Amino acid sequence: MSRLHKKTEINMADCPACLIVSANAEELAEEVARLADSPIAIKACTSAQQALGEYTGESVVFGNPSMIAEILPELTTVDWVQSSWAGVTPLLALDRRDYVLTGIKGVFGPQISEYVFAYLLAFELRVLRRMNEQRERRWFDPGSGTLYGKRLGIMGTGTIGQYIARTAQAFGLTVTGFSRSGAPADGFEKVMAQGRLHEFLGGINYLIAALPQTALTDQLLDAAALAQLPAHAYFINIGRSNVVDDDALIHALQNDRLAGAALDVFDEEPIPLDSPLWDVPNLSITAHVAATSHPSIIVPIFMHNYRCYTDKQALQYVVDFAAGY
Repeated sequence: MSRLHKKTEINMADCPACLIVSANAEELAEEVARLADSPIAIKACTSAQQALGEYTGESVVFGNPSMIAEILPELTTVDWVQSSWAGVTPLLALDRRDYVLTGIKGVFGPQISEYVFAYLLAFELRVLRRMNEQRERRWFDPGSGTLYGKRLGIMGTGTIGQYIARTAQAFGLTVTGFSRSGAPADGFEKVMAQGRLHEFLGGINYLIAALPQTALTDQLLDAAALAQLPAHAYFINIGRSNVVDDDALIHALQNDRLAGAALDVFDEEPIPLDSPLWDVPNLSITAHVAATSHPSIIVPIFMHNYRCYTDKQALQYVVDFAAGY
């Protein structure tokens, strides 16, 4: 539905029209209107096909990268796309490179950190076991474990990894990072580079994957890598599913080579009903919910970039097509 959101009367030529493409396009449009300094012509479209039908040469597109990828080849005048997700894999899969793509960073750390530590604490406190024993009316009195003094390894030292690392310090964890470059990062005792993966994995109590999907991250956690982890280790993936070999992970869990795991990302979502992942008893599955793109945290990034775009200034969080993030 086409609408004109107004705050003040100024020259409309200074405010490029925007095509919003997302299931919650109306919510995003309302937040854009609330934060806009100037009137912006917005077309809020809840499907890719609606967006294609309403497209009239807009240069700015904001929203769901999967939906945008469906129609981007036909949006010939677009020169800036702002993703509403942290991940932009569907757009990177296209051959088109004649536009600027910007992502979302710096806002998902709190949500994802809460998810990570909910599962780590549940693991150490034996929450699920205690609930199961309660249902059977059994008094389960073995003690709990603790996070304090243990080692946390985080694959990915960007803004999300750094937030998790800082949170970990409050629990008395020692935090080691793993990244392509091995450059020092806030919150990490040390960071190891790509070629030191097996060394990084040795001796870790908890492993968190927070990596983007690129050729370099594909299947990093294969059978040989998972074998480097202690049998008591617990694994959480809140990054991208390509980093882990599912078959190798299932084998490790079923054969007590890992104590447990929690996965929030998968190659196919929802997971097929016949996937063996459903039947692994010490594996927790969540439906890509570790972080939600709430308009209140996403739209401010778009508005900052929109102002930079209209002022012909450099945009924030520009994606490197070659690197994949």
